[in-house]
Amino acid sequence: MHPKAPAFIVLTLLCVAFFARDARAHCDTLNGPVVSAARVALERNDVTPVLKWIRESEEAEVRDAFRQAMSVRSLTPAAQVLADRFFFETVVRLHRFGEGEPYTGLKAEAVDEVVAGADRALEVGNVEPVARLLADRAAAEVRKRFASVRALQPHADENVAAGRRYVEAYVAFVHFVEELNALGAD
Repeated sequence: MHPKAPAFIVLTLLCVAFFARDARAHCDTLNGPVVSAARVALERNDVTPVLKWIRESEEAEVRDAFRQAMSVRSLTPAAQVLADRFFFETVVRLHRFGEGEPYTGLKAEAVDEVVAGADRALEVGNVEPVARLLADRAAAEVRKRFASVRALQPHADENVAAGRRYVEAYVAFVHFVEELNALGAD
């Protein structure tokens, strides 16, 4: 392993945590891994590929939704679209429930490039492109927060409002750096 690999991995994990807003939505998308597995299940007439995305306690509900979807998919093209959507929503809802997150519906938006890069990394067995992207994003965020603090620092003692703006920027900067640093504390 390259001597810098542990630090790079830590930075990558921090970025994943920092940019979690994007990652959380990944499973809600029509092109995300949960719906992709559900599509495979429907194409193969085999629920197995999607079961890994839900907890065992929800398996019976997924199997039931799968049976219902399969029983009407072949009736008409419109029935197939409706049945597929029903199955996708059921699986994603239960997956989100298993994550402890609310289900807010399926999203059509494209997945963030970092999340898509993580999926690509797993497909091709090479994490370096996504790791570099995350490192670049983390570095850009550190620079942005630093610049904000530095711009406010000369005015911090002019009045209480200016001081509070400085402290708010300072805290955001230092906490972000602390979070990055804590990832490598193992």
